[in-house]
Amino acid sequence: MKVRNSLKSLKKRHKDCQIVRRRGRVYVINKTNPRFKARQGSAKKR
Repeated sequence: MKVRNSLKSLKKRHKDCQIVRRRGRVYVINKTNPRFKARQGSAKKR
């Protein structure tokens, strides 16, 4: 999984890419082609 500063261009790589927020991080997920997975941001401190 790639860690990126900007996910704006990554969601245009494939038509099935989705942007999801989980636990303070932003992810790009792709069910049909898992090699497009990417992550942005670090977890928030509590």
